[in-house]
Amino acid sequence: MNEPAFDPVSFLETAVQTPSHESVDAMREFVVETLDRFEVDSDVVAGGCVLAEKRSDAPDEGPHLVVNTHLDTVTPHVPFERGEADESERGGSAGAESEPVIRGRGACDAKGPLAALLSGFLAAEPERGRLTLALTPDEESLSLGAAALTGRSPGTEDRLDGDCYLVGEPTGLDACTAAKGRFQGTVELSGTAAHAAEFAGANAVAAAEGALSAVRTFDDGAEEHPQLGPPKLTPTVIEGGGATNQVPADCEITVDRRSVPPETAEGFRSSLADAVRESTPDDIGVAVGLTDRESPFFEAFSTDPDHELVEAVASAARTAGESVGLPTDRGGAVRPFGAATEASYFAPAPTVVFGPGDLADDAGAVAHAEREYVRVREVEAAAETVDRTLAALLGDANAAGS
Repeated sequence: MNEPAFDPVSFLETAVQTPSHESVDAMREFVVETLDRFEVDSDVVAGGCVLAEKRSDAPDEGPHLVVNTHLDTVTPHVPFERGEADESERGGSAGAESEPVIRGRGACDAKGPLAALLSGFLAAEPERGRLTLALTPDEESLSLGAAALTGRSPGTEDRLDGDCYLVGEPTGLDACTAAKGRFQGTVELSGTAAHAAEFAGANAVAAAEGALSAVRTFDDGAEEHPQLGPPKLTPTVIEGGGATNQVPADCEITVDRRSVPPETAEGFRSSLADAVRESTPDDIGVAVGLTDRESPFFEAFSTDPDHELVEAVASAARTAGESVGLPTDRGGAVRPFGAATEASYFAPAPTVVFGPGDLADDAGAVAHAEREYVRVREVEAAAETVDRTLAALLGDANAAGS
């Protein structure tokens, strides 16, 4: 007896009820068992990543396409529920009175996208190139799995080496081609302590005035990125001094950086150090460092909006949305993504972030929030989109061009 076709909605219902916030073991086991049921071999590698591959008979005649998302989720706990959309969840959908939704932790971030990617992967029969499913265990924390999988951690090598990547995140079915990077750093100012009554010492807290001026003007004259706009540098925490009658010897400023290409984490650190040094008295020591982190920071990435991967996803999303009756303005747009993701590790290879659901809607936060949900029709449309995208990129090139 043949195995029934994979149902992304049923998979999602079980996935949302499978814990994955403290450990992804149960969720990973569920995915591996699903792959086994459909006779797809998989491996658990690189600290808990799941890899599976489908290779055509002509692997060199097409791209190596990697589909990726993450297995982990975050607080707060949102219990599973399948029901009708309330007013805040309808989003202008046609037939809103009977719009079914799935609520629960991970419904849109990122188990809904996972269901869509898995649906497309299982259905795919590549006629050229090859297809890899790569699922990571800790995107919501340190991304150690993805860093090891892509050779970005010391002593590791790139196990993917993809030509292009489709990354599952809640994008409202839009094809997201870019995202800002996110770095965190500290500006350490060191002076000389002295009694506050004396004209002596070097005041590190007073020197923060110049350092903050350097932060405020750091991006003056910077060119806006065509997709992401300007970078942003924000001082978020300042600490200094130890006694109210003492010239303080130390002051530390924490900064949050939202970068745009081609800025790298080290390039940012070095440039900020130069800017602060120039704005700070000579008797004050300056040290600028990136916050210690076990894996690389997410750097900004961008993909040419005219790349064939982008067009394949956007076109497929518009067709799929129409087939399930979504509003014409829902899905298929080409735009940046609003959060940093492991897509950063795949750059500079062409990368598109895509999936059902939203980071936030008109009523407020959705992902990482107590009202996390995804519309059932969007999960179905996302699965069809992935299926159409894989067929367009890995199908018969002669048939596609005829």
